[in-house]
Amino acid sequence: MKSPNTFIAYILIGIGTYFLLKEMNIPVLANFYSWPTLLMIIGLILLIHSYKARDYQHLLTGTILFGFGLHFHGLEHYAFWIDHWAIYPFIVGVGFLIRWLKTKEGLWVGILLAGISLMLIFSVQLPSWFHWIYDITALVKNLWPVILIGLGVYLLKKKK
Repeated sequence: MKSPNTFIAYILIGIGTYFLLKEMNIPVLANFYSWPTLLMIIGLILLIHSYKARDYQHLLTGTILFGFGLHFHGLEHYAFWIDHWAIYPFIVGVGFLIRWLKTKEGLWVGILLAGISLMLIFSVQLPSWFHWIYDITALVKNLWPVILIGLGVYLLKKKK
């Protein structure tokens, strides 16, 4: 980050506002006195700082933190909220798409993650000729730790 003092200032203002509102115990905001709100605040601060400082590489991180905070908040407080594992790659895909808007990097990764995630979230309504997707998702669901380890080893061994 080009200007860490402004980032620290945003963090202090955001966290301070959170705890001040928590101490004031405003009934309308009672649902927001939880750890997902802190994730949303930190993500929002990263997004604001990225746009203000024109340092767009932190848009992905800010979007992911804000999205995860929003998702966990929704799970805790709203009965209609979707509780599906494909929400997490969807949030990451949206993060790549938001970063692509400013850096022109990560478009295809974002489209792929968001598209596959949306298809899996609504997979209950897929036509019968898409049943092979269920086999693949069952395999990935069982082997995702091995896939993550393999991806990490690949990234360590990959030549620049």
